Amino acid sequence: MSESARYQERLRVPLRWWAQGTMLVATLWLTLIVALIGHAAWLAWVVTGLVLAGMAAWLRSYGGARVVVSDGWFRAGRARIEMAYVGTAEALDAEATRRVSGPEADARAYLLLRPYLRQSVKVEITDPADPVPYWLISSRHPRALATALNTRTPAAPR
Repeated sequence: MSESARYQERLRVPLRWWAQGTMLVATLWLTLIVALIGHAAWLAWVVTGLVLAGMAAWLRSYGGARVVVSDGWFRAGRARIEMAYVGTAEALDAEATRRVSGPEADARAYLLLRPYLRQSVKVEITDPADPVPYWLISSRHPRALATALNTRTPAAPR
């Protein structure tokens, strides 16, 4: 974390996803070993190794999304915006997150949601040139993220 970072979080996938993925790959290996017995059992190992590597790469990529408030910028996944254009941030519980991401959603909003994180932060965007009305960002610590976004420094006026 940089010296001026006020908040930083990585939206890692839970351990159970790794366990379930490993069990799925083991099932694939067993299926291939039984199907290829006596012929090309080595192929089962190669295919399983490739699938395991692909699964690990996908889980790391999906869980690699970062949420950072630092140096006058707010970054969420691949998106970033200057703090000068960030309005009010509101921490949402699981039910409010479900409503805002579902029935009450605005199709123009930027969403960085993860199904394994039930809480989020709704961040108002005040840039008149930006068509996005708000960002909805999953977080394990929504109150801390909202506090970091609502705390202004002289370099980032509201």
